[in-house]
Amino acid sequence: MSAQQIPVVVLAGFLGAGKTTLLNHLLRSARGTRIGVMVNDFGDIGIDAMTVAGQVGSTVSLGNGCLCCAVDASELDEYLEVLTRPELGLDVIVIEASGLAEPQELVRMVLASENRRTVYGGLVEVVDAAGFAATRERHPETDRHLALADLVVVNKADRVSGEELRAVRETVAGLAERAAVIEAAHGRIDPELLFDRVVPDGEIAGQMSIEDILYGDEGGHAHPHAAYDTVSLATAVPLHPRRLMAFLDSRPEGLYRIKGFVDLGAADPGHRYAVHAVGRFLRFYPQPWPAGEQRLSQLVLIGSGVDAAALRKELAACEQDGPGDTPDEHALWGVLRYVPQGEEPPAEA
Repeated sequence: MSAQQIPVVVLAGFLGAGKTTLLNHLLRSARGTRIGVMVNDFGDIGIDAMTVAGQVGSTVSLGNGCLCCAVDASELDEYLEVLTRPELGLDVIVIEASGLAEPQELVRMVLASENRRTVYGGLVEVVDAAGFAATRERHPETDRHLALADLVVVNKADRVSGEELRAVRETVAGLAERAAVIEAAHGRIDPELLFDRVVPDGEIAGQMSIEDILYGDEGGHAHPHAAYDTVSLATAVPLHPRRLMAFLDSRPEGLYRIKGFVDLGAADPGHRYAVHAVGRFLRFYPQPWPAGEQRLSQLVLIGSGVDAAALRKELAACEQDGPGDTPDEHALWGVLRYVPQGEEPPAEA
């Protein structure tokens, strides 16, 4: 997978759910990560430089390495082309849908884009825990939107009782099928749930930033980042492509992102395969093995409420079990279904 590929995250939710609050939090937490933002209009994005509110086609530097532009949905592909120019050096693009936008259409446009420098980064649906019942009554399409989501943020969790929050979360989880569901207050989710944050030179990964200190007590109460789980796997034993695909096709609820590389052994000895999965979206990218590099499968799985021990057991079961477990000539076909057209094909399939 090209190092220039930029994840494009669609941020959706009805008016008042807290999308802009969440987006502002991502921008404040960016630090070394360069974020490109696309919005229908600038609205309440709390950046002083936003003096061109509502002017479609305007692009504004946010002064922290991030960019923002206001676009019409029909121009999305055109602006993806602008924001993915290598000289901008963006690490992620977030599209904030208007409160009445149809997220399915935005997702379709991102997936249909012919821009080789982008990759789908997931549909994040934000819901208002305090107003969830009223939103569903006012907007019956809420249930359909949630069914499309890869990640649901139950925002304003601090405004309801524990019992109400549990009820909202259970309803959302039932509507959102296999999506990961997390709770948050003031839109404070860890950016690394959505994208890989760039750690600036001289900073220790995981340390608190000045933004964390300044905004960590919003509303008079401490609100840490919404929790998520990370499971890592590294093995020198090649994975069997059929069993790996069986695992990926049945990945459990709450597992939001998968990233890393896999060694498929004799099924394709000349290549390692970069893996990118978000929600139900999956892609493999074959790459020649770097000269002199140890052949390892290395995966990171990110989600909420996942069973880490069970995931490790399932991944261990994907390992090839000796010479009698060598993949046959057709074993790679399931993987190749998820390789984008134009990627370098394996030497043999």
